[in-house]
Amino acid sequence: MRSLTIKKIVMLVVVVLPFLATLFAIWLLWQRAVNWTDIALLIAFNVLAGLGVTIGYHRMLTHRSFQPHPVVKFIFLVLGSMAVEGPALEWAAIHIKHHAHSDREGDPHSPVEGFWHAHMGWMFNRSFADPNVYCRNLVKDPIVVFVSSTFVLWVILSLAIPFAIGGWTGLLWGGLVRIFITHHITWSVNSVCHTFGKREFETRDQSRNEWIVGLLGLGEGWHNNHHAFPRSAFHGLHWWQFDLSGYVIWTLERVGLVRDVYRVTPGMRARYAGKKIEVETEVPSSIDVEMLPENSLV
Repeated sequence: MRSLTIKKIVMLVVVVLPFLATLFAIWLLWQRAVNWTDIALLIAFNVLAGLGVTIGYHRMLTHRSFQPHPVVKFIFLVLGSMAVEGPALEWAAIHIKHHAHSDREGDPHSPVEGFWHAHMGWMFNRSFADPNVYCRNLVKDPIVVFVSSTFVLWVILSLAIPFAIGGWTGLLWGGLVRIFITHHITWSVNSVCHTFGKREFETRDQSRNEWIVGLLGLGEGWHNNHHAFPRSAFHGLHWWQFDLSGYVIWTLERVGLVRDVYRVTPGMRARYAGKKIEVETEVPSSIDVEMLPENSLV
């Protein structure tokens, strides 16, 4: 109970402090007390940390959409840690649990329980997942375990680097404001993309494609596509569905830094789109099915 209370307090600080810092940054912007170094740090760290989440935490770690070189794996997991969304193991376990129970009882962050709950309220409930249940394979991965166990170090580094480059305003924009923006974009995938947007595929959940989140979330907003084909390394399945994370993975594949990239063929899309499917037929490959709670996949 005490550890849960401490965790909630930490989460409250992580949510509130960047919000207050963003309000202060807006006031500075109104006073024109902002320089180009501040803006450059904001953009650079937002993109790097964002790719750490979308490519590292999500597509690489949780869904095993591709096999990376160990150095690439380490870098993306560190960048994901710098987004301050939790250690890699915990993040992956929660997301796998979400896919196993999507928009049903047991889903950690479904808007079925309210938009606010899906966006950020779930973090203050008992909505956690045991990695030994939901991603037992990752618990045995030395790189994942190391980066997860040193999570605080990478968080400190994500604040120290912009401070070293831009001083206090660099820390403000490249650190706290960047955390605020990255968080709410990620959380919008859970809330906005299960409430607003279009559905190309009849998955059993309420996932939707929302182009605004697709752009801001570096490709994560094509969420209905993702729930139809969880292992796909590319969430944008049409040329007009911009997926920056997918382009980065494609580039890394071309230069030989990742391999076994999972792709969805036009035939697979056509077969899925032509059926009224009640059940999300593909379980993310990283789920340890034997360890899932009973009836979680039906």
